[in-house]
Amino acid sequence: MSEAAIAEKDLGNAAYKQKDFETAHVHYDKAIELDASNITFYNNKAAVYFEEKKYDECITFCEKAIEVGRETRADYKLIAKAMSRAGNAFQKKEDLHTALKWFQRSLSEYRDPELVKKTKELEKNLKEAERLAYINPEIAQEEKNQGNEYFKKGDYPTAMKHYNEAVKRDPENAILYSNRAACLTKLMEFQRALEDCETCIRRDPKFEWSKAQRAYEDALQVDPHNEEAREGVRTCLRSNDEDPEKAKEHSLADPEVQEILRDPGMRMILEQMSNDPGAVREHLKNPEIFSKLMKLRDAGVIQMR
Repeated sequence: MSEAAIAEKDLGNAAYKQKDFETAHVHYDKAIELDASNITFYNNKAAVYFEEKKYDECITFCEKAIEVGRETRADYKLIAKAMSRAGNAFQKKEDLHTALKWFQRSLSEYRDPELVKKTKELEKNLKEAERLAYINPEIAQEEKNQGNEYFKKGDYPTAMKHYNEAVKRDPENAILYSNRAACLTKLMEFQRALEDCETCIRRDPKFEWSKAQRAYEDALQVDPHNEEAREGVRTCLRSNDEDPEKAKEHSLADPEVQEILRDPGMRMILEQMSNDPGAVREHLKNPEIFSKLMKLRDAGVIQMR
């Protein structure tokens, strides 16, 4: 190793510490001229460019440092240092994906604890940025509408795909979890349905408690001993502080409820049910009638056990 080259490097370091970057460059260039096989000289010059915010030049010298380091079989820590500095430069350029790749390359050479933390933080930030970039309420509404169409057709697996996409596109929208919970109930995925009901309530504590309660009740019909479902019903009853009569009045204003009540056939069925509670079992076998009865139940018009 050339003593003259080391002397120039030391002078460069002194200038660097004084933030005299122009002088530092002069000495590092002389060091490289005297000994072009020393990775440290390239690393140091890259550091000067980084401080000068000349990130493209910094990256070029990092790459040169890596090339020289490979040829001379330099200490892997020095090669890792050049890679991490290149990553820092790309991060400053806001090219975060490329920065991450350089950090990962650096860690494959030497697992520096600080860089491990930095890399994990960057991965976390990138993942969150991608999640936020994916959010689009308009697309979520389209997916929800498609899910509803397939739900009405009884194609619950396809409906689920659309509801899943809707949730990803608008994760703060409470109603999407309610829709998906209803679909999960049809698919006999009661535990997941309960989780969606709970998420729905967390997103909007005042959101349609009767629907959440219905999901819990449906789960109890399948598993009467499910404590989570029992607690869910209790929570809905406690949290729904709307006056029962007002809630019923509000539900009766629903055009769909009014249409069902105007239907002569449904009125006859309701009258039959009031005289013979056991008659409900036969009517529940008809999917269309079942759906209408559930709507009336949710509206508080009828009670079903």
